[in-house]
Amino acid sequence: MILIKQAEIYTPDLIGVRDVLIAGGKIIAIENNIEAPKGVKCEIVDAKGLKLTPGLIDGHVHIAGAGGEGGPSSRTPELQLSQLIEAGVTTVIGCLGTDGMTRNIESVLMKTKALRAEGVSAWMFTGSYQIPTPTLTGDVGRDIALIEEIIGVGEIAISDHRSSVPTTDELIRLTEHARVGGMLGGKAGIVNIHLGDLEDPFRPLFLAIEKSMLKLNQFLPTHCNRNDYTLVSAIEYAKAGGYVDITTSSYPYFPQYEVKPSTAVKLLLEAGIPIEKITFTSDACGSLPDFNPITGELIQLEMGQPSSNIREMKDIVNVEKLSLEIALKPLTSNPATILKLKNKGKIEVGKDADILLLDDKLEIKFMLAMGVFMKKDYKPLKRGSYEK
Repeated sequence: MILIKQAEIYTPDLIGVRDVLIAGGKIIAIENNIEAPKGVKCEIVDAKGLKLTPGLIDGHVHIAGAGGEGGPSSRTPELQLSQLIEAGVTTVIGCLGTDGMTRNIESVLMKTKALRAEGVSAWMFTGSYQIPTPTLTGDVGRDIALIEEIIGVGEIAISDHRSSVPTTDELIRLTEHARVGGMLGGKAGIVNIHLGDLEDPFRPLFLAIEKSMLKLNQFLPTHCNRNDYTLVSAIEYAKAGGYVDITTSSYPYFPQYEVKPSTAVKLLLEAGIPIEKITFTSDACGSLPDFNPITGELIQLEMGQPSSNIREMKDIVNVEKLSLEIALKPLTSNPATILKLKNKGKIEVGKDADILLLDDKLEIKFMLAMGVFMKKDYKPLKRGSYEK
């Protein structure tokens, strides 16, 4: 058992100073004062002056590596456990990405299993940029319904020169299969959408809705801050009922294009978009390419890191002067709700004990994943299997 004493608790909503008791990987009590149970080994953490928050959820990570737009040497490496601990990420969602040709879904699934074995929570999307998209069973719906780790499909590329340019009917069919697979498997069945640089980038999604019985909340479009006009379009998309995912790792690599993630949140809120419709994801281990707009030649290539999420979360508070409650939601309760991760994203009795304890500078002093310490007194306690 672990007893955390006198922390300022953000559920992510601020509820004041409380004690939190943890056992069996779960939060079992939240009270004004909890005495350590007698006759039971119980570690006590003095959290006075610290902020207790849910562990962060990163809903878009190329956990098995990605990239390749610059040739074989530009393929990115697999995610390491230490990267998640540094970033305060206790739950990660893996995806394949651009390369559905030389990489495969099996490798993402096995990496998902590996991360679970190393102590964090992990799920994944089936598919890749392309339609027809790679799967394990021959159909995205079957993958979602039958394979425990798979919760949706993506990232499917639209409005991008690397997209397979799916027709409206192809996009509808894929999304309907994902939705039914989610219904059968008790999962989100959501379609994660990669947005490219074309003008009016959301048009393929609006066309799919107009021609079917689907709803915009069946999609989770990412890279919505990749430039000014995409963010403007994202505001109209969210007002029509859709979700907006902000990519954090591509800033500051492309400041000439990207809207800073923390600034994007403020602009969305000022436009009347509810915070509950906004998520942050890092796109970690994904390549961040820049192409010459005239020749199409690759001119710059970077790689995303999970730590970009907490950096931008801090800037929502420190730079944009919004509350920590607002800053936490795109990385905790919002993705948990959208992705139907029922035991994640909130500090509540019965939820998984995925917990961060932050100091007054919002640095991670303690981190627990499923009730196990991953960091104590600012020092990481675990490494991945092949990390030194």
